[in-house]
Amino acid sequence: MQKTVAILFTLVLLTACNNSKKKEKDSIKIGDYTAETSLKEQDPLTASKKRGGLLYTDFCMQCHQANGKGVPNAFPPLAGSNWLTEKREASIHAVKYGQRGEIEVNGKTYNGVMTPMGLSDKEVADVLNYVMNSWENTQDKMVTEEEVAELEK
Repeated sequence: MQKTVAILFTLVLLTACNNSKKKEKDSIKIGDYTAETSLKEQDPLTASKKRGGLLYTDFCMQCHQANGKGVPNAFPPLAGSNWLTEKREASIHAVKYGQRGEIEVNGKTYNGVMTPMGLSDKEVADVLNYVMNSWENTQDKMVTEEEVAELEK
């Protein structure tokens, strides 16, 4: 009996130790997608882009497509988008609060509605860091949660 209790205690202790190791990882689950990333191994931009890629898949890909090219005459492209690079604050505002009315992207006019997605400020920053560093887009400055929070409607 004492051996059985000792064995059970050892198993519980080992399980607890294994669970504490898992806490060193950042596990993200959005929809059907799960990503585990080691927080110690990634710089903030890389971690943000990984989270943003998952958000993009759930919230943006339906309209802007997996390749970021959008739908001609309906949804503007994000791939190689001059609007993203030239209108940073407007881009952040559009993701946070939605976009309504005419915009010009890469020389073409779009006049549609993008509803607000209900994302937190951190999620807005993450998805923008993903988009602004994908499909020929590059940015010098990372979008931060604080930058998103400062924008007023």
